[in-house]
Amino acid sequence: MTTVNVSTAGKTTVVQDTTTNVVSVITAGPQGAGAGAGAGAGLQVDATAKIDKSVVYYDATAGTFKADTVWTTSTITDGGNF
Repeated sequence: MTTVNVSTAGKTTVVQDTTTNVVSVITAGPQGAGAGAGAGAGLQVDATAKIDKSVVYYDATAGTFKADTVWTTSTITDGGNF
């Protein structure tokens, strides 16, 4: 692997290399469902009324995602298996 450091202020530097190079640029970002900032960023879930096998859904009236008794693995399958 070749490392090139350029620190010439106000000048143009040209690096010529005849070999094929792979460049990887990685920037760590926010992690997890609640990551980010601003309106609509991340996923905020109201789970205050959660029960066993609750399914997360969006409630447009409340403007939030919820996990409660309204939708569960039993209610969305009419008693079948999920």
